[in-house]
Amino acid sequence: MKKVQDIHIEEFDYELPDERIARFPLPQRDQSKLLICKNKQITESTFNRLDSFIPEKSLLVFNNTKVIQARMIFHKTTGAPIEIFCLEPDRPADYAQAFAQNRSCSWICLVGNSKRWKAGKLYKQLQGVSCSAEKLESRGETHRIRFEWDNPAWCFADVLDQFGELPIPPYLNRKAEESDKETYQTIYSKIKGSVAAPTAGLHFTPAVFDALKKKHIEWEELTLHVGAGTFKPVKAETLAGHEMHSECISVKKATIEKLQSCAGRIFAVGTTSVRTLESLYYIGLFLEKHPDATGEALNVPQWAPYPDETPRLTAGQSLQNIRNYMERRKLEELTTHTQILIAPGYTFRIVNGIITNFHQPKSTLLLLISAFADRHWRELYSYALAHRFRFLSYGDSMLVY
Repeated sequence: MKKVQDIHIEEFDYELPDERIARFPLPQRDQSKLLICKNKQITESTFNRLDSFIPEKSLLVFNNTKVIQARMIFHKTTGAPIEIFCLEPDRPADYAQAFAQNRSCSWICLVGNSKRWKAGKLYKQLQGVSCSAEKLESRGETHRIRFEWDNPAWCFADVLDQFGELPIPPYLNRKAEESDKETYQTIYSKIKGSVAAPTAGLHFTPAVFDALKKKHIEWEELTLHVGAGTFKPVKAETLAGHEMHSECISVKKATIEKLQSCAGRIFAVGTTSVRTLESLYYIGLFLEKHPDATGEALNVPQWAPYPDETPRLTAGQSLQNIRNYMERRKLEELTTHTQILIAPGYTFRIVNGIITNFHQPKSTLLLLISAFADRHWRELYSYALAHRFRFLSYGDSMLVY
């Protein structure tokens, strides 16, 4: 088997007709189609029957991140529009603290039309409140932007809610509408920070949760704040030339304990949950040799899983290392970052099943599904295309286990 770094992204291309991209969600979330791949056998149903296909006493793991209105449009005095897309907080770097600021804060941002903005402040006004943006420095494609506003009764979360727009995916090829504020959030979203929804969760409704509960299926939540890199296809010829975006993850100690007790029965809802769960394994593996590590040392680099050396820890042992670490430091929640890249050749350590949507050609999300489906992703996607499934964020879903 070739090294993961040598995989050619062209192997993960497919033709996605424009009319197969779902521009809007269905009126009823759980009426979307569901492709089921169990032991490589493909069938189909509807999402409201999910409980029929998840084994009893399984544990579903959800990403409870909430999409923020991260896109703000400012204008120069000449009238030229400048789009500022907030990616992650800079000062303060903690999401909750950044949203709570009531005078100023700085964020790492993407800037559209940046060549037209050399220096100086840009301003917006709304409801008698003035907000300014100032470019502090550039870091490759991103820029550090300082925001200031003149109403101390507003925190930065209010600024985004009032001045920002919901950043629906660019492939929808339309402007955000008022309805997207509800439909582009999962019903269990809680923790503000994402610039894209964990879209596999968009299909869940209270009725689906009720049916799962009756079957004694449990669930836990964790957080991964989805970054703009989610939208980016791999442009390098091989994976060696692709740099994964870093994303903030947070997992409670109680969730770690639940994962240990449900080993072998863990279903991840969405690729973001997969990436978080599998990152936990490599955090625990790192702590095996570095039990006193702190801060950035716990960040998971993209090549951490490769090569797949033996012997390794079991998932339970790795999770126990995290529990011990948190107990020593009296932490109820572990927060760090991950850049993990999951591609064919990856050995899954924690996840036993995945609920996911259908992803863009040549994307890292498609690589992840190929890794889990033992490289049979083409059969899954060919079936979905032949049977009129809807694709991408507002499209249909599949269950693979």
